[in-house]
Amino acid sequence: MAVLLLIVNSAPAAYGIAVQQSPVGAFDGPAELPRRYVKTSLADTPAPGSVKIVKESEDLQQAINDAKCGDTLELQAGASFRGLYRFPKKSCDDAHWIIVRTSAPDNALPPEHTILTPCYAGVASLPGRPDFHCSYVRNVMAKLELEGKADTGPILFEAGANHYRFIGLEITRAPGPHLRNLMEAEENADQLVFDRLWLHGTAQDETKGGIHLSGTTNVGIVDSFFTDFHCIAKSGSCIDSQAINGGTGDLPGGPYKIVNNFLEAAGESIMFGGARGSTTPSDIEIRHNHFFKPLLWNPDHSGFVGAADGNPFIVKNCIELKNAERLLLEGNILENDWGGFTQAGFAIVLMPANQGGHCPECRLTDVTLRYNKISHVGGGVGIGNTMGKAKAPASAGERYSLHDLVFDDIEREPYKGFGLLALVISTAPPISSVHFDHITAFPPHGLFAVKNTAEKLKDFSFTNSIFTAGDDRGVWGAGGGRENCTRGSLTPDSVLENCFASVVFRDNLIIGDAGGWPKGNMKVKSGNDAGFRDFHQGNGGDYRLCKKKDDGPGCKAASVALGKASDGKDAGADMLAVEQQTAGVI
Repeated sequence: MAVLLLIVNSAPAAYGIAVQQSPVGAFDGPAELPRRYVKTSLADTPAPGSVKIVKESEDLQQAINDAKCGDTLELQAGASFRGLYRFPKKSCDDAHWIIVRTSAPDNALPPEHTILTPCYAGVASLPGRPDFHCSYVRNVMAKLELEGKADTGPILFEAGANHYRFIGLEITRAPGPHLRNLMEAEENADQLVFDRLWLHGTAQDETKGGIHLSGTTNVGIVDSFFTDFHCIAKSGSCIDSQAINGGTGDLPGGPYKIVNNFLEAAGESIMFGGARGSTTPSDIEIRHNHFFKPLLWNPDHSGFVGAADGNPFIVKNCIELKNAERLLLEGNILENDWGGFTQAGFAIVLMPANQGGHCPECRLTDVTLRYNKISHVGGGVGIGNTMGKAKAPASAGERYSLHDLVFDDIEREPYKGFGLLALVISTAPPISSVHFDHITAFPPHGLFAVKNTAEKLKDFSFTNSIFTAGDDRGVWGAGGGRENCTRGSLTPDSVLENCFASVVFRDNLIIGDAGGWPKGNMKVKSGNDAGFRDFHQGNGGDYRLCKKKDDGPGCKAASVALGKASDGKDAGADMLAVEQQTAGVI
């Protein structure tokens, strides 16, 4: 087969900035940061053995079986390999990896640490997705495609599989019925790196998942592109889809590195937990990714496209965490989420769950969210410890650090949500140690709603932030009847007093104050009075603070929030740091 190679020395402009190295540190606020980080550079995965070119007409499974530790399998660029491929356990080590990659030369792919788009598979654009900014459109990838009735594939790691790296491949499935995951491990797979891949389902079929991480340790997913993972409402076989999922089962999980990817899924781009299990994955690094749902999946969109039978895909959240510890979510863009199914369009959900009563040891602890942008959603963050249908709680939900986050375009309509920054629900065990700090957010309906029928929540703080009070009471109850702590509370300060123990709520700039907030906060009448360079109604504005008059279109004078945080910084998110951490994501 003739193959026309794409020779480039730089990546498409929209995805052309290399990401920073993994962060270091111990704690950020109450949350402990990951203790271990996965190394994914090519220098960390040497393959000094022989190189074998595998042509389309040859037996790829036999080539995999025959590969020795340190070998490289180069799959014919532009070719398709159809079937279910099993990767067995071999006696490999850190100095002898097996690399499976396209036969196209390195300079035909984007440079290491740079995201690969479908341009490299000969696809210039996908409906409703961001512009790929293709310099050239050529297929230089090799395709692994599952055909037939297998539940998972085209890649399956056998028990003990280890030290495999994949580069420059398109991983997909043929059109057809429900498929569970494109990649999965039987058990105890270790040392896997997925680098510059395009993983995708088909546009209107049901593909539940991309990479399933349960049963794996030391896994890196970098510089890759995930599209078309969705479950179908009413007529489908699943109810929850993810680009990447894990945190279930009885085997150890982590550390994981998920960095510099485009992550598209109708359910959640990433989910940990949500099924039976007895262990908790730990040390999870999620940085510099673009979480995305095409608006054309929304039934209310004029260009709506769902399943072939006309039913929509089931949409839930951008990321949902039910079972994980020491997780860092940093420098990501989370875009487009709406309600209408079983969820209310919250972009981020932090709710440990003893799913079905089959995971009493599940826990969500030490979660750090920082320097992220969230936009075009029905709600910001859902936080809760609940009994659920199992009538038995998870083991813990505590120590969440949320700071330097920007929430832009939170709306009840058209995103069918609550229009809140946060929903806080607690039954058992009580949530504790949740700190919001340096947040910039424009929720139209209120800051947060509370449902707590247990003891008061401990170590809760909301400080140094800029937010709109909303068109309701600012902080209010979320149901629960007579048992809810908010019963009889008509103002934010009374809700905080009745629901939280020793709450800290100070040094915030409140926009559109309706009254009743605790003392020690600043107030302005409107977003235009807050001193943003360009408020733009909380949707796509420039939220850097004015240093002086005429510093931007909205600058009448220096912002009242300058230097007013308790740490001596400006109130609100550190916009320079947010922009630096998310640079190049879109």
